[in-house]
Amino acid sequence: MRTGTDRKAREHDGMTTTFRGLATIRYHAEDLAAAKAWYTELLGVEPYFDTPHYIEFRLGDHSQELGVSRTPSASAGVVAYWHVDDVEAVWERLLSLGARSHEAPRDHGHGFVAGAAVDPFGNLLGVMYNPHFVEAAEVTGAPGGAAPGVTRAPAGG
Repeated sequence: MRTGTDRKAREHDGMTTTFRGLATIRYHAEDLAAAKAWYTELLGVEPYFDTPHYIEFRLGDHSQELGVSRTPSASAGVVAYWHVDDVEAVWERLLSLGARSHEAPRDHGHGFVAGAAVDPFGNLLGVMYNPHFVEAAEVTGAPGGAAPGVTRAPAGG
């Protein structure tokens, strides 16, 4: 359990940051084997954590975690958007793998482009080009904005 000293480290200008970043985004699927095959094909990597009831992939510049639990699909109320460099290409890949459009990608202005699809298991999966994400990643000083020590997965699986 974290202590009050950790809280001090998170204070900035008198404000405490409670939400420090995405830790895991968890989706649901009754057929975990089918979900594992689908997400492995989509993401181009095998899950790093694999049990009979839960799988998890590490993705992106900061190794965010995408998990899938063997449970019935939950009602979708929130869309978690994953930053991608090419929304159109990823969108076409999602649809080609059997996802269906929930909200087609659109330009939200100022460089933000986002859309949301429903995976074959009923989960909302958002993809977004977010210039703020790119700016934050570039602060690391790594080429292309990648976090030091992170290897990008090859495009296209």
